[in-house]
Formats: sequence, C-alpha cells, structure tokens
Amino acid sequence: MKRVFLIVLLTISQLCFAQNNQNKNKINPAETTQKLATTMYLIDNFYVDTTNMPKLTEEAIVAMLKALDPHSAYIAAKDVKKANENLEGSFEGIGVTFQILRDTILVVSAVPGGPSERVGIMAGDRIVTIDGEEAFGKKVNNEFVTKHLRGEKGTRVVLGIKRGDDKELIDFEVIRDKIPLNSINTYFMVDKRIGYIKLDQFAQQSVDEFENALKDLKKQGMKSLIFDLRGNGGGYLQTAFGMGNEFLGSDKTVVFTEGLKSPKQVFSTDKNGNFRDGRLVVLVDESSASASEIVSGAIQDWDRGVLIGRRSFGKGLVQRPFNLPDGAQIRLTTARYYTPTGRCIQRSYEKGSEDYFKDKVKRLEHGEYYHADSIQFPDSLKYYTLTSGRTVYGGGGIMPDIFMPLDTTSSTKLLTDLIRKTVFNNYCIDYVLANREQIHKDYPEFEKFNKKFEVDDAMIAEFKKLAESKGVKWDNDQFERSEMWIKLRIKGMIAQDVWNIDKYYQVVLKEDKMIQKAVEVINSKKEYNNILGK
Repeated sequence: MKRVFLIVLLTISQLCFAQNNQNKNKINPAETTQKLATTMYLIDNFYVDTTNMPKLTEEAIVAMLKALDPHSAYIAAKDVKKANENLEGSFEGIGVTFQILRDTILVVSAVPGGPSERVGIMAGDRIVTIDGEEAFGKKVNNEFVTKHLRGEKGTRVVLGIKRGDDKELIDFEVIRDKIPLNSINTYFMVDKRIGYIKLDQFAQQSVDEFENALKDLKKQGMKSLIFDLRGNGGGYLQTAFGMGNEFLGSDKTVVFTEGLKSPKQVFSTDKNGNFRDGRLVVLVDESSASASEIVSGAIQDWDRGVLIGRRSFGKGLVQRPFNLPDGAQIRLTTARYYTPTGRCIQRSYEKGSEDYFKDKVKRLEHGEYYHADSIQFPDSLKYYTLTSGRTVYGGGGIMPDIFMPLDTTSSTKLLTDLIRKTVFNNYCIDYVLANREQIHKDYPEFEKFNKKFEVDDAMIAEFKKLAESKGVKWDNDQFERSEMWIKLRIKGMIAQDVWNIDKYYQVVLKEDKMIQKAVEVINSKKEYNNILGK
C-alpha cells in the first residue's frame, strides 16, 4: 500500500510538470517533487519512532512558504472557513454580541433581524445553559462560546437565559442562521456638510455597504467626505478596485498587477462611481495595508483627494488562494500590485519575515511616528501624479500629503493598565446592567445622550474603586493627563452597550485630531486646492 502511495505521489508530480510547458525544462523533478515525496516515504517507512505524517507535511509546507515572502501562507482545513468569514461577510450562528463577565456569557446586543432577536433575546441577558449543559464557570471562554453557539444554518440550540432578577431561567429555542459581518462599523455626519465613513476591511460586501452609507449621508446633506482607512489591513483586490471606482471618473486606472507568471492586468474605472465629485480626505496610518494602499494610492496619483496621517504599511503583494486535496488552502503570492503612476509600494523583505514584521517597532524607534522629516525617499523612487504632476514616492507604503504625528499627549501607564485589565469593559457592562432603563428614559435618542450625558465624579469614583480592585495603581497625575480619554471611552462604551458599536465611534471620534485636521482642510478651499496642485 505504501509503495502505491509513493508511486501515486511521483506520478502526480510528474504530470503537473508535464502540463506546465513553461517550467518543465527548467526544473528537475529529481531535485524537487520526487525528492520531497521520497523523503516522506522514507520517514513513513524507516523512521525509528511513530510519526504524524499529516503534521510533518503541514510543517514542510509552512516552511517552504515562509522562505518565499512574508505573505504567502498555509491555512489548515479546519481553519479555512473561519479565516474566510470576515472577508466573505457572514458566519452561521445565533446572532449575538457577547462578553464573558465573571465566568458568565453576557449578551451585549442581539444582531438586528438575527435569530436571537427574532425569539426575544435581549441585551443584558445571561446565557446560563446551552442545550442543557451548564455554560458558566472557569470552562467558559471565547472558544467555548464559539463552539457551542456557532453552527450550520438551520440547526437548533436551546438557551437557558437568566434575565434581570428573575429566579427562573427562560428557555429560548434559536434556529441558527447566516449572520452578516459589517465592514463599515460606523458612518455619520461630522457637521451639516461633511460626512464620515470608517471602513475596517475590504470584504465581499464592502462596496454595497459603502454605497448604502453614501446614499444615507447624501440624504442628510453631505457634500464632502472623510474616508477613514486607519487600521484597515486590506482584503479582496476586486473590492479595492470597486471602492476606487467610487471616487474616480471613467476610464482611469485604479491599480494594475503583474508577476513573473501572471500577465499584467489593469483595473480601470467605469462611469458608475457614486462620489466622483466633492472634496475628499482619506485617513491612513502605519496599519493601513494592501487594499487600503491600492485605494489611497489611486486617489493620490489622480489628485482626487487629500491623504492625511502617517506612512502606510507597505504591502504590495497579491495572494491567490489555491485549495489542497484535504480542504486546506495555500494563499500564494502570485503578483505585485502597482498604483496608477507605476509605484510598487511593497517594502523590502530581504532580511526575512521576522525582520519584516518588526517594521512598526523600527519606525517607532526611528522617530517616524512623530517627525515627517525622519522619512527619507531616494530620487530613484520619485513619481509624479497624473493630473497636477505633484511628487509622490514609491518604495514602501503610501506617504500622505499631510503628516500627522502619533498623539501621545494623553497616553499614560494608567490608561494602558485600565484597558489591559478590562476595567473599562467590566465597569461599563455593570453600569448599563444597573441603569439601562433609566438611560433609555433620560435619553430616548442617542443624539440627546451624545450631547447631554456626562461621566461625573461619582462615576469616576466607582470606576477608580473597580480599577484598584483589579490591581491597577491609580496615579492622580496620570489621571489628569488621560482624564478626557478615560471619560470619553467610558461614555462611548456605555453608548455601545445601550445602542451599538456605531455609537461608540460617534462618541470618541469627535476628539480625534486627524478628523479635526480633515475638517479644517475640507473647509479651506484654498488649502485643499493648493495641496492637490490645482
């Protein structure tokens, strides 16, 4: 049987090379596929101890891909579905946002229109049993919840819910369904004429989400837009092209891709963009990568809008998924992408993956997050925009038109410890559990809450007490430095628990210095046009 296994492996390998006319005369199978298959055969038949051949195979694949570039990757069969969920825009489950509070599953919110909301599960409910099994205690963690609450569409689960002070559990039968995952967590009007949209990733449905948000904002009077790509690590190339199409006139290149074995492919716009006019500011930072750089690079190259922030990540490699026989998947780098002017913004990875992914730390140590002049671009990487001829650079990320340093004025060890030890999370959940009805009574609409609600001294005293009980050393000087952000974060997280995550962003972003700068630039026609060379 094992001889048959080896023969099959060798035959498949030889057939693959025979079908590839480009490579069959360049690569000797005896030095590659036959060598690998023979090694596996020898280990399986002659190694001194029992071996786990599937695990060895996976480790060999991972090592090979790691030797290529930092972004080619292997995904085990059991992880493929989960890895694709965010980008595909949905998963199958009961449709709740939850927190684990003191070893108990607390429902923060039920997805509107989802299976849990349909049967009457509410924010503040505690899930105590799942199909008769106890769902509390030390065994409860994120993995436990995912395993028990997610499942195939149409399957049934019975939840034992403790609601408020009720002594008896309430049983809810929930039929699992597809639950949408939004890539736009928030959009709103900054003022009467400027809209704001934050895109977290480039998923399958992102363009549709963007168009719906845009339509709503236009109804509210939007004339100019702040498009926030900070922290957006990318996603689908096709979605990036679709998003670029929203901003540019017809027949303009958004991006082109090319690789040694991948012919040049140009992605050009049609006439269907929904925001081709109006002032546009795009926000980027060191975590804006891949698809985010495609869109921001195209907007910059065509002088369509102003980029504000810090130099982006610098990922210009395109991965294509290939399925393996056991259901696993390889995401293999097949091409590089280039902005319309021809900039390849992929930064160097010659020193290996480990050094490559330390780049953010190196930028911090080099002072790049605080001083624009610490970034030096050689003349060999100089390009010129396609409308006004402004100078832009390739060679590692998109450099914005206006540099905004990392804001550390309110950053303290106290603030970091409060976040790290989940003080904000626990305080806000408890506060909402105790005050939800009163909040709804006093603030029937979020807009009133946002204008009128204040985190007072009594709340801070309780917050401090909880922090100290969790081992946080309270320093009054540090509190004074971080007070605004501590209060803003508490207010935002209360809004999130009472309404949804969209409201959290609306609370905290009003003090965001990049957004304030974007508003300033949009409102100054002279400055906006000068930046774009008009």
